[in-house]
Amino acid sequence: MSERQILTQVEDGILTITLNRPEKLNAFTRDMQQQMIEALDEADANDAVRAVVVTGAGRAFCAGADLSSGGDTFNADARADRPTGLQPDGGGVLTLRMFECRKPLIAAVNGPAVGVGVTMTLAMDIRIAAEHAKFGFVFARRGIVPEACSSYFLPRIVGISQALEWCYSGRVFPADEALRGGLVRSLHAKEELLPEARRIAKDIGDNSAPVAVTLIRHMMWRMLGADHPMEAHKIDSRGIYNLGKGPDVREGVEAFLEKRPAEFKSKASRDMPEFFPWWEERTFS
Repeated sequence: MSERQILTQVEDGILTITLNRPEKLNAFTRDMQQQMIEALDEADANDAVRAVVVTGAGRAFCAGADLSSGGDTFNADARADRPTGLQPDGGGVLTLRMFECRKPLIAAVNGPAVGVGVTMTLAMDIRIAAEHAKFGFVFARRGIVPEACSSYFLPRIVGISQALEWCYSGRVFPADEALRGGLVRSLHAKEELLPEARRIAKDIGDNSAPVAVTLIRHMMWRMLGADHPMEAHKIDSRGIYNLGKGPDVREGVEAFLEKRPAEFKSKASRDMPEFFPWWEERTFS
């Protein structure tokens, strides 16, 4: 069995995934990738989980790929532990799984996030950071290109000019620059970071219908690639029609009129409307 490189805990409807190689600054490995994917699979199947928070153990979030193989770290054809020929990059396999997730994903960046340590957060929905955190899209300084589908995610989050500046230079930059550039939502003292991430997650879990949240997550992300607002209008209309005749909407409206908290009963694992998922299957080739 592979060594456990993440810690998981479910509490108050929140799954916290902690990258757990603190002696290596949580450097990313294939085992970590697979364990994170398994944790996301379990989160999607567990209706008690309403949101996911990802953070790092020790002083780093994730220092990027484990470079212990030296100059052949990224050379699959020279590595005995990897198949030869074109293979999907591990960071991309992870972020594509995040993209398909049914639960909101929140990154609590507690320290340096470099290489895949930052690109993995781009498929998450909300990023907050410690005031002392640092970020770096360092790929060009290693002679390689960004991965983890970041050429899709990063320009959509921060704009094409900012994305290119950070990726062209490959420099490591401080948290306040990440905030100004729109990469993170807010900065927090170290001891306040995880409580703030959990506060955001708990607010979602306590007050929002899980089926609606899942639909909203996928509608927002997938409409980023739409070529006309009519595509949004079509999926909005299907959502309004299908959810509008269901029990969650009745409960939400009645709770509002009666000035009480809503008690939503529908489950994201089993009660999604029949048109979900509406997009084409994506495969690597």
